Amino acid sequence: MAEHLRELADDRALLGRTSTAERVSDILRSRISEGYFPPGTRLSEDSIGGALGVSRNTLREAFRLLTHERLLVHELNRGVFVRVLTVEDVEDIYRTRRLVECAVVRGLGEPPYALEEVAGAVAEGRRAARKSDWKALGTSNIHFHRALVALAGSERTDELMRSVFAELRLAFHVVDDPRGLHEPYLARNQQLLQTLQEGRRDEAEQQLAVYLDESLERVVEVYRRRVGQGA
Repeated sequence: MAEHLRELADDRALLGRTSTAERVSDILRSRISEGYFPPGTRLSEDSIGGALGVSRNTLREAFRLLTHERLLVHELNRGVFVRVLTVEDVEDIYRTRRLVECAVVRGLGEPPYALEEVAGAVAEGRRAARKSDWKALGTSNIHFHRALVALAGSERTDELMRSVFAELRLAFHVVDDPRGLHEPYLARNQQLLQTLQEGRRDEAEQQLAVYLDESLERVVEVYRRRVGQGA
């Protein structure tokens, strides 16, 4: 926790002179999506406010925004915690992903497509795998799907999916074998990238739909075993 607070203090420069609750929530959302604050973590107002150099009121408003996004939960007389997802939450996350991500690919115009960021996320994943850094591989996988969504060129869609992908990271934290979860998707990301590079949009959409359905099945299986919900 202390190490993460020191890293969080490095984010203070992002606030600039116009520190706002929205910018604080952006920073915390990013930290949650990168896996720095696992589900169930209590977020200390004093520690985080001190690390970012913001007032208690500003931080509380940021917490409120992230609670509205279902990333945090306020427990009376206990404080604010990173949310622990249920099986139903995970299923809904993937339902949203399938609706949005497949629609983005389906809606692509004529090739060639601007796939630099998508390719960059695949390369990032390869580097993480070579280092056996499975947490970083999971992060690169989220970056891959964020880059896919960005192909729509829609700020509203990007904003919607930022919260969804941050929630997805909360689901990944429950997985006891991150290598087993993330490593197979590195090859599938490469395959999907290649299909798009070749301009085969319809085939790419089909690949993505199967990809997401199988990922949901695996994550839910882990959830039911580890969290004991559903089934």
